[in-house]
Amino acid sequence: MKIIPNAVWGLIPARGGSKSIPMKNLTPFVGRPLIDFQVLAANGYGEFSRLLCSTDNQEIADRCATLRLEVHSRPINLGSDNTPVIAVVEDLMHDLQAQEGAVAEYIAILHPTSPFVLPEHIRWAINALLADGNAASAQTVVPCPRHHHANAQRQIMNGEVHFNLPEFNTLTANLDAQARHYAFGNFVVMRSQAALEQQTIFPTPSIPIEIPFAQGFDLETADDVKLGQALLAAGLAELPNS
Repeated sequence: MKIIPNAVWGLIPARGGSKSIPMKNLTPFVGRPLIDFQVLAANGYGEFSRLLCSTDNQEIADRCATLRLEVHSRPINLGSDNTPVIAVVEDLMHDLQAQEGAVAEYIAILHPTSPFVLPEHIRWAINALLADGNAASAQTVVPCPRHHHANAQRQIMNGEVHFNLPEFNTLTANLDAQARHYAFGNFVVMRSQAALEQQTIFPTPSIPIEIPFAQGFDLETADDVKLGQALLAAGLAELPNS
C-alpha cells in the first residue's frame, strides 16, 4: 500500500443502525445534531489533510455533506453492532488506495458520540505521535473515578459475583495507594500501516494523552445525553467552539 508521508486524515465512522438511540449520531444535543461537534473540533484543529465520514445511511451522508465532509459509503455488512472500527478504516483505505493510488500515513478517528473532544486534544495527540518515531498511535485517556476503579469492578457469572481482577480482592481500600486506571478519552490517531498490520485502531506502542474525566464522556444512551447536558450546566465539561 502506497503511503502519503506526513498526511493526516480525520475519519468519522457514523453508521445509521444504532439501537440505544435511533439515529444516535444525529440525535439533538444542545441544539445541534450530535455528529456536528466532532466536525467543530476537527475544524478547530484545522490541520487535517482531509476530513471524511464513513456511513451506511443517507441522512447521515446528507448531514456530513452539509458540513462539507467527504462522504465514503460503506457496505451494509459494515454497519452492524459488531463491526469493529478497524474494519471501517480498512474498507476506506482499500477503496481510496484503489481510486487514488495512496492513503495517508496517519488516520485519526473522531467518534460522533463524543461531543466533548476539543481541538487541543486532537492537536496534543497528533503532535505527540508525529514527534515519536517509535509510537504507532496516540490516544486520549481519562482517569477512572473512584467508583469505576478496577478494585470496584465485578462480573456476575452463574449467579455469583466475581472480581473482574482477582488481585484486587485483598488490596487496601485506599485508592490513593493503588495504581491509577484509565479509560479511553474518545480520540485516537494511528499510523495507518501499523493499524492494518495489528488489526486495531489502537496499535502499540500507544502514547497516552490525559484529559479531564468529563471531556471523555461518551453519549451512548438517552440517559447519557441528560448527563452530558448536566456536565455542561455544572461547568464540568465544554464543547468545541462553533
